[in-house]
Amino acid sequence: MRNLKSNILLITLLFFSINSYCQKRFKVKIEEKYETVNQYYLVDEKENILRELDTSKYYIFLAENSLKHFAVFGIKGESGWSAIDSNEKILFKVYNSVNGEPSPDNLIENKIRIIDENNKIGFANEKGEIIIKPQFEIITSFQNNRAIFGKKCEKEYWEKEKHEDGCNHYSIKCSEHGIINEKGEILKFGNYTFEEIAKEINWKNE
Repeated sequence: MRNLKSNILLITLLFFSINSYCQKRFKVKIEEKYETVNQYYLVDEKENILRELDTSKYYIFLAENSLKHFAVFGIKGESGWSAIDSNEKILFKVYNSVNGEPSPDNLIENKIRIIDENNKIGFANEKGEIIIKPQFEIITSFQNNRAIFGKKCEKEYWEKEKHEDGCNHYSIKCSEHGIINEKGEILKFGNYTFEEIAKEINWKNE
């Protein structure tokens, strides 16, 4: 019985040790290797190298660079932006915040927009945990613990002809809008314009 309790205690300690390691905070160190290739390192707060990333795999890093539980990269063979932890595990896909331009979303009020394979949008927190599962067609970042979402949305392209490279600018128009709180609970929804909802909660496009 004593041996069983000892084994359970050891397994519990190992679990928390592994979990703590997975939650390690880090940032990205960048060195120019060739004219068109950068070498990326994952380093801790003392600049100790945790990982040297494969230059043939990680091709772009544009996110704000500070100590976090995840980093956002463009990865060959993966669509869009991928958030990885200190073990290079892909945690989720990150929403591109500017239409027609490479611009991965950033943490705002400790939340970052994420996207699934069906292009639905949700949120993860600063620890890399998904806190609001992807379910929205379009949604803003949070301001004062509120975010505005839209339904029945359509793209309106700025130019009549689309560019072959995929860099096409467009606006998104939705016929219905609503508000959620930090828990993902819908506080209001209906046949409102974005401007009406934004004015009601004093949401500003910053």
